[in-house]
Amino acid sequence: MKQFKQMLEHYGPLAARVLLAQVFIVSGFGKLKAFAATASFMANLGIPASQAMLVLTIALELGGGILLVLGWQARWLAIAFFGFTFLTAVVVHPFWNAEAQSLGGQLNNFMKNLAIMGGMLYVVIHGPGPLSLGRDSWVEGSAAAKKTSLKHR
Repeated sequence: MKQFKQMLEHYGPLAARVLLAQVFIVSGFGKLKAFAATASFMANLGIPASQAMLVLTIALELGGGILLVLGWQARWLAIAFFGFTFLTAVVVHPFWNAEAQSLGGQLNNFMKNLAIMGGMLYVVIHGPGPLSLGRDSWVEGSAAAKKTSLKHR
């Protein structure tokens, strides 16, 4: 059981980052392939400067998703994805305004976004894990940074 726990602690954070990021990477590619239609959809939702916002969205989803998989600046990316996912839930999936035939789908997508936000919050709190390009020194003087510096004395 101890070996299983060690294996989970070693590989689990990478698997979690891949599972979280794939949603954004796939979505970003889809938006890129259907740029005009997506910009029109965003404009119809009332999003100002929809083309510019779409470029930023694609950059976050593709670039941020890939960087999250790699574990580089994972906590900051998770904060950005948390906010982005919250805004997407509220603006794109407002189930409280949905008509009866789309209520279930909107509620499901809204709840999915809340689950993704939970995963991102976990990354913010616990960091990228051992298999990452990022270091786990979230704040200068953090417990992890002190622990590391004590080992090297």
